[in-house]
Amino acid sequence: MQISALYSIFQQYPSIQTDSRKLKAGDLFFALKGPNFNGNLFAKQALEAGAAYVVIDEPQSFEDARIISTKDVLTTLQELAKFHRQQFSIPFVAITGSNGKTTTKELVYEVLASIYKTYTTKGNLNNHIGVPLTILSVQKDAELAVIEMGANHQKEIESYCAYTLPTHGIITNCGKAHLEGFGGEAGVRKGKGELFDYLRAHEGTAFIMNDYPYLVEMSEGIREIKTYGTQHAEVVGQVANNEGLLKVEIMGDPVLNSIQTHLVGDYNLPNVLVAVAIGKYFKVPDDRIKTSLENYLPSNSRSQLVQIGTNKVVLDAYNANPTSMKAAIENFAKMEDSNKVLLLGAMMELGDESIAEHEALIALIHRYNWKAVVLVGGDFGKISQPYPYFTTSMEAREWLQSQAFEHAVLLVKGSRSMQMEKVLG
Repeated sequence: MQISALYSIFQQYPSIQTDSRKLKAGDLFFALKGPNFNGNLFAKQALEAGAAYVVIDEPQSFEDARIISTKDVLTTLQELAKFHRQQFSIPFVAITGSNGKTTTKELVYEVLASIYKTYTTKGNLNNHIGVPLTILSVQKDAELAVIEMGANHQKEIESYCAYTLPTHGIITNCGKAHLEGFGGEAGVRKGKGELFDYLRAHEGTAFIMNDYPYLVEMSEGIREIKTYGTQHAEVVGQVANNEGLLKVEIMGDPVLNSIQTHLVGDYNLPNVLVAVAIGKYFKVPDDRIKTSLENYLPSNSRSQLVQIGTNKVVLDAYNANPTSMKAAIENFAKMEDSNKVLLLGAMMELGDESIAEHEALIALIHRYNWKAVVLVGGDFGKISQPYPYFTTSMEAREWLQSQAFEHAVLLVKGSRSMQMEKVLG
């Protein structure tokens, strides 16, 4: 079936589902498959549950006029997303980077949605399935779209750009994340830089953190560059107060002079600044920018400050890599409290550099005084270190409960697979 014909069906049935368990009557079911699942096996079940059509790439043992057969379901989904994208002439803002993608996406969305009909990535659906599904969720009334792109190997961002067709882009940073897949830090910059390569080739606009020389270099040749940073930028801001929740001062701006966020950590400063820069670029009134950023409440274990009894918890357990771990620990060390506890889960996807990076983290921890330090899982168990070590977050939770801390401040952080939020019960 031609994509144009499939798109006509999609216009009649604009709700797409890839999980037969969540299917509603009238959905289009795309039978995706992967290493541990095969949607083709649930085609009949999807039709019985009320699917308008099912898109498959394996033969079925039954006939039904509602079956659409393709060579590859995932490719078809991505081609459909591109066809849908081509129906819009609105700005599509793409966001990638090693750290801060989701928080930046959320802040940018809040600012833009204060005056524009804006669609964005739900949660962290930022992969080869999530990106096309996000594009296909953009409706006719859209004035702007904000698309988050995650990647763990080269050519991945390039592939997303091929059907997202971004007009504007942000690379939050390039740090030590997914080193195994990218082949080191240089590979990270090359892979994330594929977004800037696309903008450069298609006369797009890039927003860059001017404090990072590598982003300045990576953005050279792009038609329009807008800058933000702590100095020498179009939007200049600094941390005004980081005792607890981050407060940002925007220099030379009477309305945005002081922005009190609900985010923890001065490492969130660039995320706030780029949201201000994009708001100003798209002519969002300053008072709307300020209110949007001050009202945003982080969720999903990202830069959250949680009160549990007499204890405060900095919950940043959604993900971790050497760059974000270092920033979180250094920020935590700055907090004026002598009763500080570290609960850290191991970092993943670091390849041959994993042991060295975990050892470097231990060396960083040694530089500061803590009430207690607990390490959980992964390569923390393969290195020499003096702190209590547990295989799982559930074991660490038992330890934490036995300590009965009062009036303490805890930092909980680790890679997603460590599920460090479970330490809190």
